[in-house]
Amino acid sequence: MSASGLEVWFWKKMATWSTLLKRDAMAVEYWERVLAARPGDPKVMSALAHVKAQHGGRREAMALFERSLAIDPGQGYVWYNLGYLQQEEQRHEEALASFERAIAIDPKIDVAHYGKALSLIKTDRLDEAIAPLKRNTELQPMSPYGFYQLAHVYHRLKRPDEVAKTIRRLQGFEPQVARQLERETGVKVEPAG
Repeated sequence: MSASGLEVWFWKKMATWSTLLKRDAMAVEYWERVLAARPGDPKVMSALAHVKAQHGGRREAMALFERSLAIDPGQGYVWYNLGYLQQEEQRHEEALASFERAIAIDPKIDVAHYGKALSLIKTDRLDEAIAPLKRNTELQPMSPYGFYQLAHVYHRLKRPDEVAKTIRRLQGFEPQVARQLERETGVKVEPAG
């Protein structure tokens, strides 16, 4: 398909606005036009994959992410997105490999550490899940998700002192999550004070 730069620019803007306005089919249509005009552009493949993944086209999205990575394997967040979809499909070993690639490219992709930990937890490799969860909490110190999972890993490993330490940390910025963990683990922690 031959399209001018202005047409491609317009289609990208329309795709973005369609996504913002939750006009999913329209967003897919515009990204497909852009991809037809720029078939070797890994960023366009990734954008289309992202829209398809959000709206039920998980397998198509995975194929597009893989095509994008075949062209440019240095896209850390694309590796993360592929890993996320593989994880959703319960393909944890593949997901772990994708998260590892993302982390190797950019060690500060906090969600890749978190995703890696979740796949390790799902495959019952709890001891291995601690390091990526700790790294996730270092990168996102005000997000409760990594702390929540870390407390549960410690609980399953029968390490109540570590559970308590994690709950205490959460009490400082997410007291509701801290109380939820106390209920779920049975570990009671007096607030610092």
